[in-house]
Amino acid sequence: MSSGIEQGKTKAGLFYKVQGEGNPIVMLHGFCGSSDYWEAVVPDMAQGYKVITPDLRGHGQSAVIGTEFGIEAMAQDIVELLDELGIAKAVLFGHSLGGYITLAFAEQYAARLSGFSLVHSTANPDAEQARENRLKAVKTIEEEGIRTFVDGLVPKLFAPEHVTTMPELVEQAKQIGYGTAPAGATGASLAMRSRPDRNHVLQETQLPVLIVAGELDQIVPPDKAFTVEGTHIEPVIIPAAGHMSMMETPDELVPVLRSFLQRVYG
Repeated sequence: MSSGIEQGKTKAGLFYKVQGEGNPIVMLHGFCGSSDYWEAVVPDMAQGYKVITPDLRGHGQSAVIGTEFGIEAMAQDIVELLDELGIAKAVLFGHSLGGYITLAFAEQYAARLSGFSLVHSTANPDAEQARENRLKAVKTIEEEGIRTFVDGLVPKLFAPEHVTTMPELVEQAKQIGYGTAPAGATGASLAMRSRPDRNHVLQETQLPVLIVAGELDQIVPPDKAFTVEGTHIEPVIIPAAGHMSMMETPDELVPVLRSFLQRVYG
């Protein structure tokens, strides 16, 4: 394509975009998002790196690959993507739900990673209230539709002040969310509900890890993000960001990600 962006689908129906050349990185978006979440950061990240941004199953332009699945199956989707692209090892950046997938990937397929990052995500399992909220989300989606659910979800993803000062970005995130297949959203919600505690992955990994938290994140505040300490783990707080620094404060996020990649790849 003239834009330098390649697009494709895996045999299973996972849509992806590839931009840039160099060591490979994979950027996984969050719940009711798509690869478009990374739109503001990919051009900069693609300077020197091969950036792969898939749509998770049932999200964006990807097929609904089953309606009952775990986070582990979503990690397997990414393994199949790497296999089909002929990539042996990559660095994974996982935003929110993408972070849960990244941890499952690191647990099962560590040999396929050069390093990994959680961006506004956590290794903790859902607390009891969060588990209840997942069921409420499924009920809302099934009874009132994806638009109603997304309209309620998206404003909470941004720092409170940004809901007012960045209305066009809030609207963009809603438009992306509307593209989520209802079965993809309910399946992912239940997968998140049943995911296990993966703090041991952070503790035991031999890989370099970057954990990024938003100062004003209402979904995964810094104390929920920084659950494990170690010389291999770099914790970074993005000032003034909510749960969506890749949209809210991309100019602050990009140097953090690139600095980590410099540490990984040299």
